[in-house]
Amino acid sequence: MDETDAILKHLSRAHAALLATAGSVPVDRWRQAPRSGAWSAGEIIAHLTMVEKRIIEGAEKIANGLPTEAPAWKRIHLPVRLGEWRGFRVKTPIPLDTSLVTDKESALEKLTAVRQDTLRFIEKNRNRDLHGYRFRHPFFGSLNVYDWFRSIAYHESRHTKQLQEIVESCQG
Repeated sequence: MDETDAILKHLSRAHAALLATAGSVPVDRWRQAPRSGAWSAGEIIAHLTMVEKRIIEGAEKIANGLPTEAPAWKRIHLPVRLGEWRGFRVKTPIPLDTSLVTDKESALEKLTAVRQDTLRFIEKNRNRDLHGYRFRHPFFGSLNVYDWFRSIAYHESRHTKQLQEIVESCQG
């Protein structure tokens, strides 16, 4: 399996798990935070939509230019797999667009539409080597486009765990 196929498989698994978990959140609890200071399911999905949209916009922008050579020390970054771990809380540098906090069905449709944009970009660039196209992640460092796509899946898995906490709080 090549790198692109592995990324596509990872994105597919993460998205399917997220949608299944989000589907378990009762509609009447969609915009209700499970506790003070926590995000509601609607806010989580809005956040994921915003982040993925920003990533694909960044990838499209840099892929239209030339790859940049970066010294080895600038290519060192934290493993993007850490994006899945909920052992530490991080405040997003992207303020939440509250207009994206909508009803459950609309919110999930918007997220899935952004994922389709991501998949189209990946397929369009399947035969290109995108390792030389990099931009900075606010926590991990300079990532190439492939690492950014992996980060989408890990980020989604992180928030799937958060949605699962919401589902569990609705049950008990």
